[in-house]
Amino acid sequence: MADITEIATFAGGCFWCMVHPFDENKGVLKVISGYAGGSGENPTYEDYAKKGHIEAVQITFDPNVISYSKLLDIFWRQINPTDAGGQFTDRGQNYRSAIFYHNEEQKKEAEKSKEKLQNSGKFSEKIATPILKFINFYPAEEYHQDFYKKNPERYKSFREHSGRNEYLKKTWSDDKNDEEELKKKLTQMQYNVMRCSATEPAFHNEYWDNKRAGIYVDRISGEPLFSSLDKYDSGTGWPSFTKPIDEKNIVEKEDNKLPIPRTEIRSKNSDSHLGHVFTDGPTPTGLRYCINSAALRFIPVEDLEKEGYGKYKTLFEK
Repeated sequence: MADITEIATFAGGCFWCMVHPFDENKGVLKVISGYAGGSGENPTYEDYAKKGHIEAVQITFDPNVISYSKLLDIFWRQINPTDAGGQFTDRGQNYRSAIFYHNEEQKKEAEKSKEKLQNSGKFSEKIATPILKFINFYPAEEYHQDFYKKNPERYKSFREHSGRNEYLKKTWSDDKNDEEELKKKLTQMQYNVMRCSATEPAFHNEYWDNKRAGIYVDRISGEPLFSSLDKYDSGTGWPSFTKPIDEKNIVEKEDNKLPIPRTEIRSKNSDSHLGHVFTDGPTPTGLRYCINSAALRFIPVEDLEKEGYGKYKTLFEK
């Protein structure tokens, strides 16, 4: 797998409060506080607002470990996306939220995540966070970097008294609890694959050489994904299929994380990363759905009825 990194840039009010939430995630290599989006050059803490900049953080990350979509999820959960006039007690346009996209793929991901959030029913007001083309970013002064590490008590007090902690707890507590439960339910590998778009080791995974008859379902949502009838030995060391068992449960997405574009496969209901599809498969489809075992749960034919998948038994009775 290619050794590459990507950059993401977000603004969510005071940059002191935006570093730690990203910094604690595996795959995030560096988080820098700074000033972005303005026309004036070389801004400082004293004049960045006058030069049209807003406080932001720039994240260097490994897309093989953590996806841009995951970073977007983290971002939304740190801000009030309906407030166009600043964030919490920090008022003014220099404290407004924004997503700065670095390429068209990031733009599409950001627009998709914003639309998903708007349609989630969590907010009655319109999502105000703009999605803007990245123009520039200037690192802030050294004393602003890693503020939560250098000044832990002041950082903790600031978050509390700014109203940020109270708002985030009230707004996102259910989602955080769900995510924590998911972390307990899944192994570290399963969570990294499904939630962070990681790839498990070839030949060292649960189903690469499974030859039993049955179906493979999404490990989180249980939606049917693939059948053993369409599974074949591709020699790659991952479970490979010529087609999904039900195309309605599969979502294809353009993946430009590597120099050669790929088509990512995600499950529709849980929005989990499954793997990729390639055009070097056998007949009759010519496709190879290369899927991570960690994202799948296998249900043998004899258990289909009791597991609630009885309608698929007929596939194996022909």
